[in-house]
Amino acid sequence: MKILLLDSGKQMRGGQWQVLRLAGGLSSAGHDVTLLALQEGTLLQVAKREGIRVEPLRAGRLWSAAGRSDIVHAHDARSHALAVLARLRPVVVSRRVAFTIGTGILSKLKYRRVDRYIAISGFVRKRLLDAGIAPQKIRVVYDGVPCPASRPLPEPVRIVAPATSDPMKGSDLLREAAKLAGVEVWFSEHLPADLKTASMFVYITRQEGLGSAALLAMAHGVPVIASGVDGLLEVVQPERSGLLVDNEPMAIAGAMRRLLSDASLRALLAEGGHRRVREHFSEEQMIKGTLEVYDDVLSGKHGEPAI
Repeated sequence: MKILLLDSGKQMRGGQWQVLRLAGGLSSAGHDVTLLALQEGTLLQVAKREGIRVEPLRAGRLWSAAGRSDIVHAHDARSHALAVLARLRPVVVSRRVAFTIGTGILSKLKYRRVDRYIAISGFVRKRLLDAGIAPQKIRVVYDGVPCPASRPLPEPVRIVAPATSDPMKGSDLLREAAKLAGVEVWFSEHLPADLKTASMFVYITRQEGLGSAALLAMAHGVPVIASGVDGLLEVVQPERSGLLVDNEPMAIAGAMRRLLSDASLRALLAEGGHRRVREHFSEEQMIKGTLEVYDDVLSGKHGEPAI
């Protein structure tokens, strides 16, 4: 299958890592994959280093590459719009974000001219349904992350959280909670590296499509404390694969103190989180689910024709 992937993100955030993993997995499975990414974006450089066929995302290249492809898969809002404006077909769009979809005429046209949506969670699927997208045009395919072998948790306890300037991610709440708990939190800009020495991961956010950073921590066998919102409710099983908290500093501080004082609970949640990723959020499952969507679109199964 000839597959064209589109992503216009400037930084390597959760969505860009998923595109990279998908491109690599599809290529390894024998598919002919081309990725178009921003010339000035980090994804283009990382994909080159990974040996993925990648080109700058420009109008001319988009038309040319789409003409050679069996299916086009847009991974963010801007590439979704570009695919629709260029009237590319067939088009699959991944929807990752938790916010409500607009109801204006242009938004309705943009969202109707798509053959299939991949929602990264049941919560995101509901957002699409609320916007009037037909249920048969939506398939939930969870993010997939690499799952290294589990390991003993390091001592003393090192608390890690993602570094972000996004006001919706709740870093302000976590900093206040850390003061209340009397603990130090390391805000990481390089999660894959820092998770190797972490013994607790705290992910506080005001809204979340799924929570790929929390998944990555669970995959590394690090016990997770996360906000009990949106797609994170599908990731973390309370008291089994992590702890869910209200977005309130006292509640967050209490959860951190609880884990700090209970090594047995840390070990239980670490193993439970690692097992949950292996069983439900692996890269292999993400790639398999995505290919099933492509096959359904190309074979004309399910869904309604895009208008």
